[in-house]
This record gives sequence, structure tokens and C-alpha cells, in this order.
Amino acid sequence: MKQLLFQTIAKEKFPQLSAGQKKVAAYMVEHLEEAAFITAFQIGQKAKVSETTVIRFSYALGFDGFSEMQHIIQRQLLQQTDISHAALQLREEDPFAKVIESEIHILRHLLNRTTVRDIWKAVDALVGADQVLIAGHRISHAAAYWFSYTLGALREHVRLCSPAGDFYEKLCSLTDQSVVVIFSFPRYANETLKIAECTKEQGICLISVTDRLLSPVGRISDIVLTTEEHAESGRNSMASVISLLDLVIAGIHERDQHRVQAYQQKLEKLYSGYEVFAE
Repeated sequence: MKQLLFQTIAKEKFPQLSAGQKKVAAYMVEHLEEAAFITAFQIGQKAKVSETTVIRFSYALGFDGFSEMQHIIQRQLLQQTDISHAALQLREEDPFAKVIESEIHILRHLLNRTTVRDIWKAVDALVGADQVLIAGHRISHAAAYWFSYTLGALREHVRLCSPAGDFYEKLCSLTDQSVVVIFSFPRYANETLKIAECTKEQGICLISVTDRLLSPVGRISDIVLTTEEHAESGRNSMASVISLLDLVIAGIHERDQHRVQAYQQKLEKLYSGYEVFAE
């Protein structure tokens, strides 16, 4: 268990936590660097629960106590520290460099062991699915459209939900071998959460692509792919989201080479026959 990221442990245990412990989980996951170096009493104050609740939270996650949990978090943060002092100075001086450094930091996060494991889980689910239904509303629809188009060039039976709302009609044809992929970034659309909840109630595998592990859809998804974007920055960059999806696409190429090649050959014949693209 200790090899897993703290965020992953919190997410897996989240449904079994008490209401107060869920507040602690949400605070610590979203303020990990601060929580790693303050007392249980201080965490309780910030999460608006008692110190005892924080300590019980550490036991609920499977740690021997608060001190061990905090030590694991500190070690995790130390391993993930990869931005140099010079880069930080550059970010302060140049607004464009700040954006680029932020994206670099997010992309490096994608290389950690837990994220890679979840990407492979998503790849295997998508390769094995009889149908894939993709949904995303408002700002999240752009990423959903890109993924549906790209995945649709690799395999059959990939469909995208319209922003106008046709999810329930398309859900009717899904089976217990199907996969629903939900995109949800701030500000989170209520329509997206309802789709996620409906998917879970139907017993269909739910993959979410979101900014935080404990975002509204992340909490209930079977597989969560996260860019760990910071919503308080006031912007929602799609660059790191597309990079994350590129990793998924690369994994599908690796896992399902023969079927992908056969399907793309059929597509190319259609493209050439009907002069779809200008050469």
C-alpha cells in the first residue's frame, strides 16, 4: 500500500470514509504540500473537523498513525520535486514561461508510476470494450471531441454525445462490456455528473478524464486519468489534457496493433476513394 501515491489511497478509500474524514481527504489531496508539514490539529482546523477525526482518517487509510501518513506524503513530495530554482525564477519574470513551466510540471507528473498504471488500465478497458461512448459538456466538450475523433480512427463503435443532450438514447445500446469516457474540468457541469452517476448505476465501466482525483466525477469513476490542473489559476489549459490522451492513444497502438492497422487500412481506402483529404 505504501508504494501507492497518497492521493490514490485516499481516492480508493473515499467511499468508506465518514463525512468528517471525507472533508479531511478533500483538503489534504488538494493542499498536499501544506498538509505534509502542519500538525493534525491544524489540518483539522482547515478541514473544519476535530484533530481526532484527522487521526482516525490516517487509520482509515491503513496507516499506523498520523505521523506515518505524513512521513509517506513528505517522501512522495520529495520524489516529485523536479522544478529547479532557476525555472521558478523564470516563471516569476516571464508570463509565457510561467505557462510553459506549469505545463511541463503537469506533463512530468504523468510519468509517475501510479498515473502510468491507470493509463494502462484505461487502455486495456478501451481495447476490450465492445462500444465506447464519450461525453463532455461546456469546456470539456473540446477534449471529448478530439478523443472521440482520434479513437474513432483506431477502432469501430466509438460515439460522442452531443452537447445538446442525447446520452440516454445512446446509453440504451451499451452492454456490460462497454466503456463510457467522461471529460470533466472546472467549472464542472451538472449534466456531466448526472451522466457519470447513470453510468455507474447501469454497471458500465466509467473512465473519467478530469483535473483532480477527487473531482465530482473522479470520486465515483472506476479509472481516473488526471492532469492535476489547478482550477484556482483561473484558466483551463487543454494542452496537458491532449498530451494525456496521446499517451492513451499510444498505449492502444501498442496493445492492439493488428486490429488498429486493419481498421486504418479500411479507412484509408475510403479516404482515397472519396478524396476526403487534399494531397
